[in-house]
Order: sequence, then structure tokens, then C-alpha cells
Amino acid sequence: MNARLNAFASPTAGKVVKHLNSAGKAVSDSALPAATQELVKIRASQINGCGFCLDMHTKEAAAAGETSTRLHLVAAWREATVFTDAERAALELTEQGTRLADAAGGVTDEVWANAAKHYDEEQLTALVSLIALINAYNRLNVILQQPAGDYQPGQFG
Repeated sequence: MNARLNAFASPTAGKVVKHLNSAGKAVSDSALPAATQELVKIRASQINGCGFCLDMHTKEAAAAGETSTRLHLVAAWREATVFTDAERAALELTEQGTRLADAAGGVTDEVWANAAKHYDEEQLTALVSLIALINAYNRLNVILQQPAGDYQPGQFG
């Protein structure tokens, strides 16, 4: 499978990704736990069907010490006992923030309040920003049909 466009060679795509990466750096440098960040990226990528991002973020999470059990259970986090209450709140917010078109009201007050019980305002800002960013990356990769499977941890620095 080949991508529809070579985004890695495109000057326009390079500029766009540079800015997305800068925003991502602000999130990764935040107080939002790194493990939570990877779980959020994985869950949104599962929902959006982004193989490229799933390949990247599951491998990055594993390289950072995430267990295979937790990685395998992200899609079934509601039934899994391996996630903290804070991680579960982040995953629920991720799902509602990713599936905006499925709910006329967007993110419910209940889900927001639950996330706010576990994360302070700066962490919530990072979490919301991360959900928006991974959805943008997912959409770019899905539209371009970016192939998955060859990613190596640390490949993009």
C-alpha cells in the first residue's frame, strides 16, 4: 500500500506538520502524565481507524515501558481493570471529543466533571489540546492512506 501523497516530501505538509508538532511539544512538556498521553493517542486512533498513528503510538508506549496487557485493552477500557480512574476519565473524554458528530451536544457535562476531578486546569488544557491534535493527525493520515507497520520508536525524534 502506498500513500495517496508523499506528505514527507511536501513543503506544505512539512509546514503544517511542523506547527502540529510544536503544539504537540507543548502538550508533551505539560504535567499530563506521559502514559495517559499515549493512551489517549491510541484510543482516538482506534476510533478513527488510523493505522499509522496506532503503529506509532503503541510502539512508542511499549518503548516507554507500557505493558502489553494495557495496550491490548485500550479498546475495551470500560471492562478492563488495568486503568486508573484518571486514565478512564481521560479515555472517556477522548471518546466523546473524538466522536463529536455522534452526539449533538458534544462532550457531556458529566464526562467533563469526571475529568476535572482527576486533572487540574493546565492538565485539562493539555488533555483537550492532545485530543484535538491526535484527531488532526488521524485525519491527515487516514485521508492520505498512510501505510502502517514500519514505524520505529523515536523515528521522528
